[in-house]
Amino acid sequence: MATILITGANQGIGLEMVKQYCRRGDQVLAVCRVSNSELEALDCEIISGIDLAGNDVAELLQPAVGSRKIDILINNAGILSRETLDDLDFDRMRAQYEVNALGPLKVTRAMLNNLADAAKIAIVTSRVGSLGDNASGGNYGYRMSKAAANMAGVNLMHDLKPEGIAVILLHPGYVSTNMTNYSGMTDAASAAKGLIARIDDLDMATTGTFWHAEGYELPW
Repeated sequence: MATILITGANQGIGLEMVKQYCRRGDQVLAVCRVSNSELEALDCEIISGIDLAGNDVAELLQPAVGSRKIDILINNAGILSRETLDDLDFDRMRAQYEVNALGPLKVTRAMLNNLADAAKIAIVTSRVGSLGDNASGGNYGYRMSKAAANMAGVNLMHDLKPEGIAVILLHPGYVSTNMTNYSGMTDAASAAKGLIARIDDLDMATTGTFWHAEGYELPW
């Protein structure tokens, strides 16, 4: 049985990952801003009141986790707004950067002393943050924040490799969730299943790589 911490655990892909890890018998620490009845019906421990846009992530998260060791840390929480060149709302763009790019760093740094030997860290990012895969433009804040998240993941890979901790960057696909106004091409359960499979496959030989949930590597 592994101990798994998942952010953004109250809805969408995060909630589905909680469900699937619980079904296979893992201990799940479900981190979110606000809990709900669907999350509370699961056999997991809920750590609510954690807002990745704030500066108190470590202050709130560390006491809740205590001295427990984390085998898998999944940085899943994210937000999306859509900016075009004609609608560059810089406040919305900063908010996305705060949660999508700095959020995983805040959580990972807060949990450094809790990571078990041979722990794994996953960042649920997006292929829209890939420079080599950008064929359409737009979505300035989201794209830029996810590109920064990808860089954070590669930095973490270099810094944590000597500790035997592997890091993976993951694209879930275009998923039908509240974030996408349920306009996606795959459902959250399928995306979560794919993400979990990629995390299961992660080892030190593949640390720092960028994968689609469906099982193929993505360009940077």
